[in-house]
Amino acid sequence: MTWPEAIRNRKTLVMKLSTRSRYGVRLMLDMSLHSSGGPARLADIAKRQAIPLKYLEQIIITLKKAGYVKSVRGPRGGHLPAKPLKEISVGEVVSVLEGGIRLTKCTDHPEACDRSASCITRFLWKEASHAMRERLDTVTFFDLVEMSLSGGELPECGELKGDRRLPNGPAKQIND
Repeated sequence: MTWPEAIRNRKTLVMKLSTRSRYGVRLMLDMSLHSSGGPARLADIAKRQAIPLKYLEQIIITLKKAGYVKSVRGPRGGHLPAKPLKEISVGEVVSVLEGGIRLTKCTDHPEACDRSASCITRFLWKEASHAMRERLDTVTFFDLVEMSLSGGELPECGELKGDRRLPNGPAKQIND
């Protein structure tokens, strides 16, 4: 669908993150919510999130190598955030799982496109990529846990700013 058609039909054009990064963020949030009493088991996360266990096993390896997850072996083993939740942003996790946050390959690698040197729109893709990364970096997993535990309504687009706290405090102690 072209832009004029989308405007005429009032349809929204959608840009998507990969399933890998969306599942990775859900994995990190679920693990953060369910590891206060000890490590969270990947099979339990898979069940709660309705994500195939094999897929989460692949994602967890990347997150462990990047230093965002630590594993505990044994009968009470599982996974825990490797850092305080206030120190892990959604942008970092998405970037690790996506191999960077960019809308087009040419934004970081101009040699990837023959038109990069003369492309008028490349600056726009670079700015949009930067804005998306900047926004995702402002939200930490502590913020997401706090939102989840607040019991209140989720903020509308643009409402999560400043100190990033919701009016109602968390419902229980959060491992930050």
